[in-house]
Amino acid sequence: MKKIYLLLGFFLFAAAPEAFAFRCGQRIVQTGDHISDVRMKCGEPDYADKRFGVSGSRFRFPQGTLDISEYQQITIDEWVYNFGPRRLKQQLIFENGILMEIRSIGYGN
Repeated sequence: MKKIYLLLGFFLFAAAPEAFAFRCGQRIVQTGDHISDVRMKCGEPDYADKRFGVSGSRFRFPQGTLDISEYQQITIDEWVYNFGPRRLKQQLIFENGILMEIRSIGYGN
């Protein structure tokens, strides 16, 4: 039974669509890159969306006497590059201009 769970976990991990980098022509795009660097390496995206979110943290003392909340507005940019039917489309998520996440979202058209 333990082997079944181990195999299931392996296949779920192997099928995970998230990546840390991908290739744009001869150049590598990776998490941590600035939005302008990605645009220079790959050109304009096939799809772009911008929205705003909130990020922050809350500190609370166990007895409840101290409650500090820090929140800030962040800009979230979502880009999609479609490299054609033989390559996977890449979805890029930027927070405040920094590439935070890369996902492969199926083959292009």
